[in-house]
Amino acid sequence: MKALVVSGGGSKGAFAGGVAQYLMEEEGKSYDMFLGTSTGSLLIPHLAVNNIPKLYNIFTNVNQKTIFSINPFIQRKKDNREYVTINYFNSVLQFIKRKRTFGESMALRKNIFKNFTKEEYNLIIATKEDVVVTVSNLSKNSVEYKSIKAFSYEEFCDWIWISCNYIPFMSLATRNGFEYADGGFGCVIPIREAILRGATEIDAIVLERENLEYNKVLGKNPFSLLLSLFGHLLDQVEKSDIAMGKLAAVNKEVNLNLYYTPTKLTENSLIFNKRLMVDWWQQGFEYAKLKNKSGLDMNEWKYK
Repeated sequence: MKALVVSGGGSKGAFAGGVAQYLMEEEGKSYDMFLGTSTGSLLIPHLAVNNIPKLYNIFTNVNQKTIFSINPFIQRKKDNREYVTINYFNSVLQFIKRKRTFGESMALRKNIFKNFTKEEYNLIIATKEDVVVTVSNLSKNSVEYKSIKAFSYEEFCDWIWISCNYIPFMSLATRNGFEYADGGFGCVIPIREAILRGATEIDAIVLERENLEYNKVLGKNPFSLLLSLFGHLLDQVEKSDIAMGKLAAVNKEVNLNLYYTPTKLTENSLIFNKRLMVDWWQQGFEYAKLKNKSGLDMNEWKYK
């Protein structure tokens, strides 16, 4: 059974889209099972119905307004570098309302329901082995994997949304008395879960460089510093996920193919820039092409 697994990574999901497009359209790969975390959870339902043009349109046109109903950031640009600063008004408004997060992501939830239809949900149920999204149960301090076949259309759309909720900047969701957030807090890339569910061949797209040793630009305000700190912690989770996935693949004799980003795409994956995401999608496509055609070492790859 073949599985496609996509990690979390915010706006870098556009790169994963390009990789998946090459694998499915040019290599002719067909997958029985799809697993994702955070932005990966947004990608996999559309990949499962093989609607690449629709997915491209969604991921290259997303912006802050399609994600945040209350945006805790103000996006700025200086010397060709984009960064975020605090939206003090919205943050204070959240405190006045006694909310526990700086922002709200109800706009993202609305767009998930808009872009992933009930007809597509039914098609997946009928034709695919499984589509699974990762969420973090903060109340139980555990990771949970939500299968499309265990939930109604409305419930599964909610789990996709919850998988993407990067708190404390996005919404904290409560379901069945438990509080949930972004799956990346517990599992950035669910390779091991794919193996446990019976995958014998896995293509895993990791939205980070294989070598994480680089000089990170730390934030100059509390929000951007907090984002840098979270990024550091998630990098460590990701390393652990990949190590466990590789070990499980060896033990179960699973063919595991890893696709990393060959360069550091961005310091802040919550910045959504159409020009950059169009470019990242193309980078993903070209990188997957070269990797499959020549067995290229990612450290040798240069995108022109």
